[in-house]
This record gives sequence, C-alpha cells and structure tokens, in this order.
Amino acid sequence: MTMRVWKNSPLDSILVAYSVAQLVAMFWFAVVWDSASTVQRTAMAGGTLFLITYNIIVVTHLFTHQSWFVSGRLNALVSLINSINVGQSVQAYQLTHVRNHHRFNNDVKGPDGSTKDISSTYRDGEAGEHAPLISYAVGGALSSLVGRARELLAAAWLWRVRRKETTIMSLVAHREPRRGRELRQVQLDRAAHCLSLAAFATLSWRWTLFGYLPAFFLALILVNVQNYYRHYGADPHDRAADSVSHYGRLYNLLTFNDGHHQEHHLSPTTHWSGLPEVREKARSRLDATTRIISPVPAMVGFLDVRRALLHRSGDVGRGAAASGPRRSGSR
Repeated sequence: MTMRVWKNSPLDSILVAYSVAQLVAMFWFAVVWDSASTVQRTAMAGGTLFLITYNIIVVTHLFTHQSWFVSGRLNALVSLINSINVGQSVQAYQLTHVRNHHRFNNDVKGPDGSTKDISSTYRDGEAGEHAPLISYAVGGALSSLVGRARELLAAAWLWRVRRKETTIMSLVAHREPRRGRELRQVQLDRAAHCLSLAAFATLSWRWTLFGYLPAFFLALILVNVQNYYRHYGADPHDRAADSVSHYGRLYNLLTFNDGHHQEHHLSPTTHWSGLPEVREKARSRLDATTRIISPVPAMVGFLDVRRALLHRSGDVGRGAAASGPRRSGSR
C-alpha cells in the first residue's frame, strides 16, 4: 500500500522546493554578505526582496488556503519555514486572511464607521472611497513592522498569544483541541521568525540591517500594492465582482493561477490548479455581471488607466456602473 503524501497535488512539491530554496538562500546571503562586493550586495538585497514578495503573494497565500501535505506535522514544519521566509507567523496570516478577509471580502465601512475586513482598502478611506494607495501600502507596511517588533519583545513570554491580542484570539478556533493547536503554531512560528533574525544578526549584522530589513519592508509595501489593485474599483456588494482578475497566461503559469482572483473569491477552498475550472463553471454568472478584468497583473494595476470605479455605493455607484463599460481589460 502506497503512503499518500500530498493532500491535493504532487505539483505542490514545487512550492515546497521554493520555500526550502528561499530559506537556504537567505542564510547564504548572511554568510557571504560581509565579503561581497557592492554589486553582489545589491543583487542579494534585490533577490531577497523578490523572494519574500513572491512567497507572501503566491507561496504562503496558497498554503494558507490549502495545506500541501496529508501529514499535520509536515504542514507545521512548512509553516515554521515560511514564517522565517516571510517574516511573520504563517498561522496568524492564515487566520487573518482566510477567516477574516475571505469572510468579509474587502467590505466598505458599516454604520460603526469601520470595516469588518481588517485588510479592506476602504478601512482608512474617506467618503466611502478606497484609502489612498500610498497610505494603504506604506502605512500598512509600517504597521506590520511595529507588529513584528512587538513579537521580538514577546520573547519574555516565549511568543505566546496573549489575551490582549484580540484580533487573533477572536479568529482562532473556538473549540479544543484545534484552538490550542492553532495558538501553539502561532507561538512556534513567531519563535522561528525571531530566532532566525537573531541568527541573521549573528552571521552578519550588516546583512540584517542593510540587506534583509530594507528588503523585508519594501516587500511588505509591494504586497500591499498587490492587494490594493486586486480590489481597487471592484464592487464589494456583488460576490461575483468583488475582486479583480487578470488572465494573462504567462503570469498565471509563473504564479500558480494567482491572476484568477475573482474565481478565488468565489471558491477560496479550491486548489490553485482548479481555479480555471471555477471560471468555466461560473462563466454565465461572471459574464452576467459588471466586473473588472485587468489587462495587467495587480502589482502594476496602476497601469490599468481605463479601470472603472464600480465600488461607489448608492445612486452614484449604480450610475457609474451603468454608464461605464461592462468590463475593463480583455479576457
């Protein structure tokens, strides 16, 4: 009898290989940084920026929705590895992204003056509009840095999730033993990330200060830009039009169908390999609604200058949608 290893597809081995390769690369950068030339250091910093950004947007994002292994222990190990790679707890990311973002889907502000989706592009916006890009991207990155700094200080209580961390405490499972398992994974993830920073600094404080940390901060900004244009102009009131897709073949090949974002919102539990099938099954529903299809990937969504702003509520929004094109971009 053959033991089953992969939960969904052996193709996930590519994502595992990327995760391990990034971990090795970042430690290697720390080892050789002090003896490297300026050109080599620039290349290593740029490489680190790419590795972290791609991991957050593609690799870890996919893992949070569909873990790769049948074995819970192997999945826990992946969570530890990528917590080092992306500079934050993967389990915490899973809680905020899957249980919060995909529940409230980039919602607009409610009667209480806030959004339920803590990552919503409307959260800090005015008059029912998206927040400004710079505010969303840079402000969000700075907030993440503050969070990581607090986790470093949490070494005093072994990186446990404390009761005052209300967001995480409200998102973890309510019943045992799952609740305890998730809280322990957050703790272990945080410990792995913080100890890896200590290891980086031990190997080369110059790499940590001038290579890793700037790359990490810029990666956080780029990830926020990506999320911003995945939802900018979409209609949060329509489940078939609350995000933006890009169907470029090369982009989706290189990013494991990351461009099928509307399809991902329609079926968040579908494995990345099945997203084109989700599109085909939902084609009549998708074609019947006014939605945005971007001609460019979300990272460079600002180049989609013809994108209609369908998100406005009330008569203004309905008028804009009615008078504008049915779709933005090409299929």
